[in-house]
Amino acid sequence: MLVLPLLLFYEIGVLFADVMNGADFLTGALLRLVGLRGFLVVQGIVLLGAIGLSLHLRRTQKFEMRHFIPVLLESGIYALTMGTLIAFVMTDLLRMDPRLSAAAAVGGGLFDKLVLSVGAGVFEELVFRLLLLGGLLWVGERVISLRRWVAILLAFSLSSVLFSLAHHVGPMGEPFRIGVFTYRCMAGIFFGALFQFRGFPIAVWTHALYDIYVMVLI
Repeated sequence: MLVLPLLLFYEIGVLFADVMNGADFLTGALLRLVGLRGFLVVQGIVLLGAIGLSLHLRRTQKFEMRHFIPVLLESGIYALTMGTLIAFVMTDLLRMDPRLSAAAAVGGGLFDKLVLSVGAGVFEELVFRLLLLGGLLWVGERVISLRRWVAILLAFSLSSVLFSLAHHVGPMGEPFRIGVFTYRCMAGIFFGALFQFRGFPIAVWTHALYDIYVMVLI
């Protein structure tokens, strides 16, 4: 429920914006497969499913709107701190455009950048942290029976490398640059730590707000 507003904004906004984030091959493939009407139907099903799930979970859990405030404040602090530090490192030390650290494609107007930033926050955290990092940790601990610290080290490293590589592949991928690639690996570890210790919503909102800060405000 904390992430749903960002998901809805992106899924509607992507219909009117020419953008692609590091995990957007999922949305792009869906749109090409079922067309615009089918795409809207799928998003309607997602929304109804989220509402139905929330009603079902009310039997055992409780959600309150006031939870949004601390999530936004905490995520905003992480995003502002990270964005300022990275902007300094890339501008003053690496002599690169700090916006390259935020997304696979930079350009367009304000609305395009907002949609791209929100999409990156939702889908990249969904794919690379919730599914990939969480899945690798589960396999490492439960299937291979690795020690927890070994499973964490391998899962964080592999998911972060794949997260960074995803921004350099596909029709919207950017040219490979070792500085940007290394930064995104470190960013993947940072977002992974937020996911592991603070939860999925914090990771998503931090990622989205960070991209908005770097791409729109800098």
